[in-house]
Amino acid sequence: KHVSIPLPCIVRSSTGWHVFMSSKIEHGHEYKGLFIAEEGRYEDKIVERGADGELVRPFDISITKNVASLMMAAVLLISLVLATTRWYRRHDASEEAPEGFAGLMEMMIMMVNDDIIKPSVGEKHYREYSPYLLTAFFFIFLCNLMGLVPFFPGGANVTGNIAVTMMMALFTFIAINVFANKHYWKEILWPDVPLFLKFPIPIMQTIELFGVISKPFSLMVRLFANIMAGHMMVLGLVSVIFVTVKLGPVINGSMTVIAMVFGLVINCLELLVAFIQAYVFTMLSAVFIGMAHQEEH
Repeated sequence: KHVSIPLPCIVRSSTGWHVFMSSKIEHGHEYKGLFIAEEGRYEDKIVERGADGELVRPFDISITKNVASLMMAAVLLISLVLATTRWYRRHDASEEAPEGFAGLMEMMIMMVNDDIIKPSVGEKHYREYSPYLLTAFFFIFLCNLMGLVPFFPGGANVTGNIAVTMMMALFTFIAINVFANKHYWKEILWPDVPLFLKFPIPIMQTIELFGVISKPFSLMVRLFANIMAGHMMVLGLVSVIFVTVKLGPVINGSMTVIAMVFGLVINCLELLVAFIQAYVFTMLSAVFIGMAHQEEH
């Protein structure tokens, strides 16, 4: 039986704005001239027919599965943090240690803050960046965990989408370069090297500016590639079940068992990867931010 959860479609076509549920245009149905293309350059996208009969993409800001998952992850993260703060409002933390969920959250928050952010950014500036870096860690970790759940509310590979990791890297890029000190920019625009390396041909400046761009780029690709690779391995193992159907029940049955066992092992490994990738993204972001606040020496 076909089961789906319709999501809001928000489209501006040639006839104006339209807001409707995706169930109105699924399975080849059409709604006010809008439908889903089944082939061509706009395959699986909402399109309409232009005056010449050609398919045209309208301005589309619909809520996709990834967007819905991002929203759910944000709401869930806010709920978890507020649930933790509720304990501190009701108890005196100087006399009583938190237990249960509040204790787990405190342990993870202090681990990220004291072992990653504080040493990497530095004693002087780490408090300014802790809110962003802690949010980035828990948001990525939560999205990674939700991506491992193959049914609602999971099922969307959010951090395996390069658009999402690009925006996360962009936030770090802004935190590095907008709030950097003057010594950071001096080392980029006029580094302490022999004059012929920076004038009249700006060799060192070009290398330094390339490094400014490559830092967030490495964050974007590393998170995207590692999460996508894990999902591809699971999908590859599951596809073995269907590929071996025509080889007979014995081979197909045995390969099904093998594929499921290996798939379970990879999924367990993905739990570790979900934490490691959130840890690595936060650590490298903190290191890059710390480099932007180094004093002259």
